Amino acid sequence: MTRIEVRPELLRWACARAGYAPRDLADRFPQLPALERGEQRLSFTFKQLEAFARATHTPFGYFFLPEPPEERLPIPDLRTLKDRPERPSANLLDTIYAMQRRQRWLSDERRDRGAEPLDFVGAARLDDDPITVGQEMRRAVGMSDRWAAEVRTWKAALGELRRRIEEIGVLAVINGVVGNNTHRKLDVEEFRGFAMADPYAPLIFVNGADAISAQMFTLAHELAHVWLGGAGDGLSGFEAIFPGDHRVERFCDQAAAEFLVPVNELKRQWPRVECDADRFEQLARIFKVSPIVVGRRALDLALIDRQSFFDFYEEYMRRERHRRETAGGDFYNNQHARVGARFAREVMYAAMEGRLTFREAYALTGLNGGAFQEYARRLGIELP
Repeated sequence: MTRIEVRPELLRWACARAGYAPRDLADRFPQLPALERGEQRLSFTFKQLEAFARATHTPFGYFFLPEPPEERLPIPDLRTLKDRPERPSANLLDTIYAMQRRQRWLSDERRDRGAEPLDFVGAARLDDDPITVGQEMRRAVGMSDRWAAEVRTWKAALGELRRRIEEIGVLAVINGVVGNNTHRKLDVEEFRGFAMADPYAPLIFVNGADAISAQMFTLAHELAHVWLGGAGDGLSGFEAIFPGDHRVERFCDQAAAEFLVPVNELKRQWPRVECDADRFEQLARIFKVSPIVVGRRALDLALIDRQSFFDFYEEYMRRERHRRETAGGDFYNNQHARVGARFAREVMYAAMEGRLTFREAYALTGLNGGAFQEYARRLGIELP
């Protein structure tokens, strides 16, 4: 049987890229412990190497390179997290590549149909007042200053905001895994979200593994990136309440804060809760954001002093450090956030009209066969 020799450095790189130590995969690939013993000649059968490529989410051809490739993010890196990983993970890269494929297809589709470019993409400049931009964003999606208080649950508020953003032409995706693979969870410590501006098909991706209140802020933050256009493209991984040194991120944080917690509405609500110990938690339930966002907004508006804010921040973070809200539920309902009903309909109609093969439609949506058919049915579309 033919065996293929693979350089040890490529095997180590593939394991690290996928977040594994070689010993984690030793049960399936008995050759791997030899890496830790420093052995230099490791070989696989063709099927074994294919299986190893799948297990580490590595393109098969990479194992024939003379040395590990230097994989770079295909979009600007705007992350302000201090301890971000040295290299992008396979999960992050595969997510970005999948979103780029969706965006390219949708942009071409809309151009071919004669659609006009969206006037809000790139409408803002970094020299603009981010508070004014936040207000313009809110008007564009049709949200009043008090809209969040009128929505009963945090999850419903997030869904409504995503839906409103989708309605103005933005492809807004919220997902905590790669595609529909629940074994490939996205890491909040690596990134919170990203935006890719395009005049016909702007795209926002929010890491759905984060807490719902944090997803709200990320969604608004990435929408501000769209308003900046190409100057705002990039990957975000921020301490959501402490803007970093990057000018673009500071701008988007400030615009998002006004979008979600309008200054006039906060000042209107403040006298009612000012003396309460849980004042930030009460306001968080009204605005459907993290109490930290409300606290920082109050600090910026001089409603509290810095010491009061940091005392609250430290205590809150101690309580919340190990808590994460998870988004379970019905598989097909989750597709509204993972794919987007508007995007899915465009793909399905294109497939029905022969402008796209069903195989291509499956790849774009991440849904195959019966799952694609069932989601179409739930959207009111009868496929042939």
